[in-house]
Amino acid sequence: MCSIFLSNKKSSEAIQIEIELIKSNTPKYFDYHDDVSNLVIGLIEKEYGYSKKDSIDNKLIKDDIHQIKLLLDKFYTNYYLEKPLDIESKQSIIIQNDTGFNEVIYQDVLKPKDLKNELNKIIEFTAFDDKKWLVSTLLKNIKPNIELNKDLTSEVIENEVSKVLPTRGVVPLNSRIIAQGEIVEGEKYQILNTLNETYQAQTWSESQYVWRLAGYIILVGLTYMILLLFFYNYRPDIYKNTRKLLFIFFNILTVILLTTLVVNLNSAYVYIVPVCILPLILKSFFDARVGLFSHVLTILILSFIVPNGEEFLFLQIIAGIVTILSSSEIYKRANLFITIGQIVLVYVGSYFAFYAINQGGVTGWEWYKVSYFILCGLAMLFVWPLIYIYENIFGLVSDVSLLELSDTNSKLLKELSNKAPGTFHHSLNVANIAESAADAINANTMLTRVGALYHDIGKMENPTYFSENQGSGINPHDDLDPEESASIIINHTIVGIEIAKKYKLPDRIIDFIRSHHGDSTVYFFYKKALASNPNLDIKDYQYPGPKPFSPETAILMIADSVEAASKSLKNPTSTSINVLVENIINKQVEEKQFINADITFKQIETIKSVIKKKLANIYHLRIEYPE
Repeated sequence: MCSIFLSNKKSSEAIQIEIELIKSNTPKYFDYHDDVSNLVIGLIEKEYGYSKKDSIDNKLIKDDIHQIKLLLDKFYTNYYLEKPLDIESKQSIIIQNDTGFNEVIYQDVLKPKDLKNELNKIIEFTAFDDKKWLVSTLLKNIKPNIELNKDLTSEVIENEVSKVLPTRGVVPLNSRIIAQGEIVEGEKYQILNTLNETYQAQTWSESQYVWRLAGYIILVGLTYMILLLFFYNYRPDIYKNTRKLLFIFFNILTVILLTTLVVNLNSAYVYIVPVCILPLILKSFFDARVGLFSHVLTILILSFIVPNGEEFLFLQIIAGIVTILSSSEIYKRANLFITIGQIVLVYVGSYFAFYAINQGGVTGWEWYKVSYFILCGLAMLFVWPLIYIYENIFGLVSDVSLLELSDTNSKLLKELSNKAPGTFHHSLNVANIAESAADAINANTMLTRVGALYHDIGKMENPTYFSENQGSGINPHDDLDPEESASIIINHTIVGIEIAKKYKLPDRIIDFIRSHHGDSTVYFFYKKALASNPNLDIKDYQYPGPKPFSPETAILMIADSVEAASKSLKNPTSTSINVLVENIINKQVEEKQFINADITFKQIETIKSVIKKKLANIYHLRIEYPE
């Protein structure tokens, strides 16, 4: 005799089908009422009453009541059910009375549709004068003599359901389940699935719960530690900002919890969860590398939770990479729809490939899974309102908001153009130059442009003290001491910060206002004051800083200085522009203005080349050919 290896578990679908069959085939139980005839007579008497034989007032006489009683007694030799059930006509039902249980066929029970014919047959051979009235009266007052006993029926069904076995036979020890190269399907697939579940159950029962929990905690902790190390080494600005770290970890945790919830409810719906919304959001607020790195680590954690973890891991990592590569400028509506379409295609294609590998063909392809992927894509459209919510909660700024801020018809930029038109024109030129330079070194072009548009809003307070707004040739600095003039010039950064906060500009834009002069010196007024007082403190003529601390803010400093200085060229030529650009940028490098900006010498050379070309275009210069 062989020893038993394991019980072959039924699939959840098979068990559910068996339960439904039990519910439909189990006989329904009814209560029988034997006093219904008197109840109906009472209703008729209440409506019509009765009198002596010689009554002439249209009331029923005593003999009429007696005849009706006989008719009802004959009628109630049948079973009459007022509320029919949706069951087969040949199915048995059980009727409970005082003497016990009686089993009858459901089709033999009278229903409302049979009532009129049955009454007509009974009344046809009676001596009652007004048969039509009698049928009408009985139809109106007749009552059922059996009624469904819901409690007893439910109890019997539950008892039968409890007898459903979760297994279908046994698999003997050392027996072969499947041969090499054989397609895994049907009964054999179910046996293998049972083997896997049995092994997992035994492992869980034989291992201490605390150790398993500790193992999961360690794995998740390692994942988060790797993410922190990445920020520490490559994104120190995020690592030092608790709010940004909280934002990233909150989004990762949200995706994990949402996926876990769906898996617990029904693991078949796991691909409806818009997991790829995570890299999409993080790229919008930070950059592509942060989005992809966070996404990959999140998928690694989720692979412990979801069924078919290897398949899920591959599918979601590929979809995440496609999201990162294709989701440039999601503030453009068409780009987001294109990105979502590409993600859905990747999901469908990858799932089709896995199905073909696992099943050895495409027969029985589950088309309904495609609808899951489409629903996932539609859920990703929620990224727009989600970005807006996050901006207000965490105080961050995305490319969507930057696009709104770049509108020159915004209230603040309109006010700048009205109060300081020269500064507004200067800011537009600087924005165009800086945007081109940022694009050349793969910096954030939208952020750079918006920062350039707002960097000089502090000049609105005293616009005529800045040369670009002095149209009449009158210079108010002629009547001021050099120190006072320098103070007004330097103060425009502080005033700009105050105005930006008043108009609730994001901190990332305020950074451009704060750092676009670094800690450079207002040399014109410093030299002028130095002529009369050699013992001047140069700090009184320096901007408060800080120095630029990102490639974008460094680009703005360069573009702002070069554009302003180019206005002093009386006869701009390609040569003079090249010399001007080289001198200004080299001087800024010598003063170590870019020491905190994470920008390379190669990038600075690229920026020089771009700015030279942009200035040549602004001044409509042609190439100087040798004579």
